[in-house]
Amino acid sequence: MVFTVDAGNTNIVIGGFENDKLLFTSRVATQTALMADEYAVKFGEIISLYGHKASSIEGSIISSVVTPLTPVLNSAVKRLTGKKVITVGPGIKTGVNIKIDDPAVLGADLVCGAVGAMEKYDPPCAIFDLGTATTISAIDRNRFFLGGSIIPGVKVSLKALSSTAAALPDINTELTGNVLIGTNTVDSMKSGSIIGTASMMDGMAVRYKEVIGEDAVIIATGGLAPSIVPYCREKFILDETLLLDGLYSLYRKNS
Repeated sequence: MVFTVDAGNTNIVIGGFENDKLLFTSRVATQTALMADEYAVKFGEIISLYGHKASSIEGSIISSVVTPLTPVLNSAVKRLTGKKVITVGPGIKTGVNIKIDDPAVLGADLVCGAVGAMEKYDPPCAIFDLGTATTISAIDRNRFFLGGSIIPGVKVSLKALSSTAAALPDINTELTGNVLIGTNTVDSMKSGSIIGTASMMDGMAVRYKEVIGEDAVIIATGGLAPSIVPYCREKFILDETLLLDGLYSLYRKNS
């Protein structure tokens, strides 16, 4: 089994692959205060919960955008498996032609998303990743990573709103509902955050297709994608395992 770890600012998504098949996936909260042994225990317990054994792991790969946590996770997985861990970063083989100003600074999550998209879909592609930040990545039909957009994430925006406007409540845990014209404060905030984000995604998708091609595949991933995509009018492919699939592909390229 190949063990994959995708560490974001809010959640760490883990998965196990065997014979090109995703056996399980799970999420744990990102906690920078935890030590390597604590993460090793957490990961081991989750692997066991899904009916597998850490001893069956033949190799591992980590993607992390939380810089202080990267060596901790590397150590945790190494202790759990007893084997060397591959970390996504400069020098790793990706197969992606990165055309941004400084390819070395491209986030590991964006690399994984691009690799996953090129493995699973025919470019051109635009990838919307809805996490702590909402990011958009563009891949043209020549398989070049052109760059993208970074937007405050849905929950980050809501947190900023409730923390700076005294009369507005914190509804970060209530991202459900489909009311367009809210008749109370909470529904109005949900309308702005959910349907407003969906409308932004529709508009950006149209503009990205004008640049990379009207036939572009538009993909949505990330923890908040399932809450937003149903309200989009453009055709989005909801792919919740895109980054893990990209990690697994990177493992095969570099192991």
